[in-house]
Amino acid sequence: MGIPTGGTITTDGLYTIHSFTTSGTFTVDKSGNVEYLVIAGGASGGGNIGGGGGAGGYLTATGFAVTDQAYPITVGAGGVGAAGTGNNGANSVFSSITATGGGAGGTIDVNGVTGGSGGGGGGANAGSGARTGASGTVGQGSAGGNGVDNGAGNDTCGGGGGGKGAVGANAVAATSGGAGGAGTASSITGSSVTRAGGGGGGRNLSASGGVAGSGGGGAGAATQYANGSNGTVNTGGGGGGAGNVGTGGNGGSGIVIIRYLTTDFPESGGSFLLNFV
Repeated sequence: MGIPTGGTITTDGLYTIHSFTTSGTFTVDKSGNVEYLVIAGGASGGGNIGGGGGAGGYLTATGFAVTDQAYPITVGAGGVGAAGTGNNGANSVFSSITATGGGAGGTIDVNGVTGGSGGGGGGANAGSGARTGASGTVGQGSAGGNGVDNGAGNDTCGGGGGGKGAVGANAVAATSGGAGGAGTASSITGSSVTRAGGGGGGRNLSASGGVAGSGGGGAGAATQYANGSNGTVNTGGGGGGAGNVGTGGNGGSGIVIIRYLTTDFPESGGSFLLNFV
């Protein structure tokens, strides 16, 4: 029997780690238990005073049983930035585990979109009412924040996209787009890395763009007519919302990481007890 294959293989003390930054196959030739981290692609932020994109869904657990077979791994792409409502991220999949792509940020006068974490609501024209952030998927992420209607049609801003660890913040009229929700840290690779942060909301005129959520989120537009910043690749971070007539930032692609006790999957056969990670 051989050791499992697939992805980029590293070790950390007693553990072997398989990191998939693109789609591939995880192959094992015996039964055992593994730990996983599965993060979907983040959504893009909304264009034209848009809300921040929601982070990709984030799922992790230990003691997950695998058997003698090849497991296709799907690493979800981030949503592509748009001039209107953004685009959701794509799902990431390992075995029976599916992390849901992040929800897109809304554009002017449009609500955010539901996803792994929800997209922020877009800004609003004078008197049309605030646009709401969307909900996240239970156990995978948080809701997006609301856009704001300042009643004058000028310094309106988009809400922040949700992150795994926190909801996106609501926008503040004439002040700033909502901050993206924070991501969550994992030490599955041996060092602590924060992923799945939401994108900051877009802005107009003298307001400022929303701050990026920690863990790969993109910031909201830096100037009135700027595009939102992109989410970071392989973090599932949401893209930032755009300024007036700008394009929302792209969402960051997801990642799948699998680790196990090296002694659970030795290179040669023999009788032994399986350990739980």
